Amino acid sequence: MTPEPTGRLIPTPTGHDLILTRSYRARADDVWASVTEPERTARWFGPWRGRAAPGRTIEVQLAFEESAPWCRVRIEACEPPRRLAVSMQDEAGSWQLELLLAETDGTTELRLIHHLASADNLGETGPGWEYYLDLLTAARTGGPRPDFEDYYPAQKAYFESLA
Repeated sequence: MTPEPTGRLIPTPTGHDLILTRSYRARADDVWASVTEPERTARWFGPWRGRAAPGRTIEVQLAFEESAPWCRVRIEACEPPRRLAVSMQDEAGSWQLELLLAETDGTTELRLIHHLASADNLGETGPGWEYYLDLLTAARTGGPRPDFEDYYPAQKAYFESLA
């Protein structure tokens, strides 16, 4: 069964924001730990090493990518448990990302915002973030790990249509 894509594309003065949202029946500090503590990020994205602080660079292993490469990630802002902004650059391009958390009545909404200079490659980028956020959900609930083939190329046309 193909998961339904949830991403939205919003025009900005400098390009576009790709926004994906997930909700968790959990406190914001618990969801924050899932996206910032290396032993917890290892379950859905990959472990990281280094001294984390705004303005510093850490190394993150992309554990669910082919060859599981390590990438340098600069922490632009860290405001626990509400906002994390990072940037990175690799062979695929430059990545400006934000995670925003908002808690209401014991439910936390997580918004991943990928700030894009252009909508090129949206058909590949969007399904990848859907997959990673569903990996996060599986890691948090103990559910089965999703299969990337259920996301790409199945969701490619949806994301391309957003542009």
